[in-house]
Amino acid sequence: SEHLQKMGIPSGSQDKVPVPDSGPEMAEPQLSVDPVATSNLSVKAPEFYPPGYNENFNQNFTDSSFENRCDGYLTLAEYVQDFLNHLTEQPGCFDTEIEQFAETLNGWVIADEALQELVELIYQQATSVPNFSYMGARLCNYLSHHLTISPQSGNFRQLLLQRCRTEYENRDEATKGDETTRKQFHAFVLFLAELYLNLEIKGSKGQVTRAEILQEGLRELLNSLFSNPVDSNLICAVKLLKLTGSVLEDAWKEKGKNDMEEIIQRIENVVLDANCSRDVKHMLLKLVELRSSNWGRVHGTTPHTEATPENDPNYFMNEPTFYTSDGVPFTAADPDYQEKYQELLEREDLFPYYEENGADLSGHGELYFDEIDDEMDPEIEEAYEKFCLESEHKRKQ
Repeated sequence: SEHLQKMGIPSGSQDKVPVPDSGPEMAEPQLSVDPVATSNLSVKAPEFYPPGYNENFNQNFTDSSFENRCDGYLTLAEYVQDFLNHLTEQPGCFDTEIEQFAETLNGWVIADEALQELVELIYQQATSVPNFSYMGARLCNYLSHHLTISPQSGNFRQLLLQRCRTEYENRDEATKGDETTRKQFHAFVLFLAELYLNLEIKGSKGQVTRAEILQEGLRELLNSLFSNPVDSNLICAVKLLKLTGSVLEDAWKEKGKNDMEEIIQRIENVVLDANCSRDVKHMLLKLVELRSSNWGRVHGTTPHTEATPENDPNYFMNEPTFYTSDGVPFTAADPDYQEKYQELLEREDLFPYYEENGADLSGHGELYFDEIDDEMDPEIEEAYEKFCLESEHKRKQ
């Protein structure tokens, strides 16, 4: 009241205090509240997919009918390329999805042009995408037996081999080309090697064999690679022989041919004469060593025959590796094994109180070892005694 009087307002007129006109109706007092951020998220929102994910692809490969599987794909190339990319990212899906893929192709690939397009798509994927050559070869093998279309121009396998032949005929020029050309050619070589291992051909009597033409083709490819012994060509030849060497040699031996001996001799000549890097020469020598051990294949000896270096090429493979005082490794296969091993034994005399595994063999009286405190920590000792008592109690029960 006193405050109102000081302001010149009678005490009896508190309810008539003038206020600024705010419109036809007086606004009610408002509290200052920060605006609440609203979210557009919903519990019923669809499942999240990462960028680049093709939702149509999974839908196409989970629906059962052909119409639903092809829905969303405008062309054969789009459909096949999507499946190839899927196999590249998830190779484990091959066995579960390949049958459905082949069924879809049988309903789509009904013309020569479509079959040739399919072959080209698979070939490009197998020779341009790293590590897809094996999966591509498996895919080619399956389709060669399950695609129903067989036009006059050739079935799937025949068109595939014709496509490979186009690259094969340019082998000499490719091995002499620039780095990009050689890289593409090397990818083709490794794909052809996978085809040789995975492409099954049924004979007239139902027997399964490998493509004879690929065997001879790989032999000529090796000749081209060794004829131009630059590092990249030699590395490709090493990869090819590591992949197919044992199978090729067995096949040649069955025909009475000595082709692998000729290849090994050529490798040794390259090591001596070629102007390649030291690392590549080392790779070639390791390959020769691998072949001398029957390509790493271990054949168990008979129960009555003891394995010896003479009758078992892998005799030294499981031998331990020792090291000289200079850090040079040696095994039982080393010519100076006895001398180096004796040196190793003399070195061990410098540590007479330890076995090879580090166990302490020292007795009482050694100053250093007597100074070691063998007493347990009180807490550990208490816990150990409690454990012993509980164990004794359980044993009596």
